[in-house]
Amino acid sequence: MEIFQATFEDLEGVSSLFNLYRMFYEQESDIEGAKTYINKRLEKEDSIIFVVKDKQSYVGFTQLYPTFSSISMKKAWILNDLYVDAAARKKGVGEMLIQKAKDFAFETGAKSISLSTAIDNYVAQRLYEKNGYIKDSQFYQYELSLT
Repeated sequence: MEIFQATFEDLEGVSSLFNLYRMFYEQESDIEGAKTYINKRLEKEDSIIFVVKDKQSYVGFTQLYPTFSSISMKKAWILNDLYVDAAARKKGVGEMLIQKAKDFAFETGAKSISLSTAIDNYVAQRLYEKNGYIKDSQFYQYELSLT
């Protein structure tokens, strides 16, 4: 297996995984919408996407978005998406993606990586906690929906 930063050459493979990721979170399949979204991220360079391939198959991806910590006055990253294809689970793909994100954050001088996951996504929670992520007990997360 190999892990690398996605480029336009990976649009089809990443879009397919992104569509499956959205379906995991109970969204309807929309492969064309997924392709448009990923294409825009690559075009605008406003996210970093790492992908894992096993031979010719795309088996996992993670997407990081930049942010900043006003308190520390440093860059930070939001690990917004992480998905491993069902057939590739329990093979270390998630670990590879988590480690690549961590290495990248160090390389870019970031203070931290933050993420959120579904309350009932125990598999992801175990993966994150195993890799040093700590559940926030100091702050509540709020969201204002505009649609």
